[in-house]
Amino acid sequence: MKTLICGSLAYDTIMVFHDQFKNHILPEQIHILNVAFLVPDMRREYGGCAGNIAYNLKLLGGEPLIMATVGDDSNLYMQRLAHLKLDHTHVRHIPDTYTAQAFITTDLDDNQITAFHPGAMNQSHANSIHDAKGVELGMVSPDGREGMMTHARQFHERGIPFIFDPGQGLPMFSGAELLDFLKLADWCTVNDYEAKLLSERTGRSLAELAREVKALIVTLGANGSEIHADGRHIVVPSVPPDALVDPTGCGDAYRAGLLYGIGRGWGWEKTGRLASLMGSIKIAHRGGQNHKPPREEISARFLRAFGEVI
Repeated sequence: MKTLICGSLAYDTIMVFHDQFKNHILPEQIHILNVAFLVPDMRREYGGCAGNIAYNLKLLGGEPLIMATVGDDSNLYMQRLAHLKLDHTHVRHIPDTYTAQAFITTDLDDNQITAFHPGAMNQSHANSIHDAKGVELGMVSPDGREGMMTHARQFHERGIPFIFDPGQGLPMFSGAELLDFLKLADWCTVNDYEAKLLSERTGRSLAELAREVKALIVTLGANGSEIHADGRHIVVPSVPPDALVDPTGCGDAYRAGLLYGIGRGWGWEKTGRLASLMGSIKIAHRGGQNHKPPREEISARFLRAFGEVI
């Protein structure tokens, strides 16, 4: 099933602070915050929500199409997408801009401080859903503000069911705008922090928000996830990872599992479990796109974890 994933392609510069932020940020001095973290470990990774989600969906055997905007420094990323056989027909180059860049510092508790330069992502509205042919499923993930709104409307106009994944872009929108997204979308996925913010912005409880979509999925980190669908509250357990290495991109891996399960008409229990497994596989590797399990291995791990085949 062709799945159009709208969102960012980005370079992630990831730095590891060999201590805990809480030992260096003094609450009583927060009004004059001036801290520096020594980061002996640093690397540059390929990332961005659209890139990460498409990468994971491809691992599962899905057929992702990426819709994104990139800058003058995008050649290496484009070469990578071609090497991975990820369809980037709808990746548009915006001259005189940088590709989106994230600078992420992670401490020993897996807390993260991120600085993000959107660059070409701010022009994501230059892309149109109407240009993509044969698409049966979609996702609106964090992107330029106007692009997210435009693509949600265009998915709805074309009758293509899609997941609304506001992610880090959620604070850009008012409560009324977020409710508009939910009315257009078929499903919505957020993490626990974003769920609280979504509720505060809209003035609606999670139960009320869930009635606006077919399903509202909330990830809870190590505590698994929960799915509100059809008046049911489905608890999805986490899958113990092989190692706790890097949380960057775990949410995107989870979302690829959601897309795969939805595309195949699975029930929410099975779909959520696959999503949980994909996040578990990712966290044992650095970066958002360095895990490389064959499809057979994913199937075997799912069977071991849940006693069910995929």
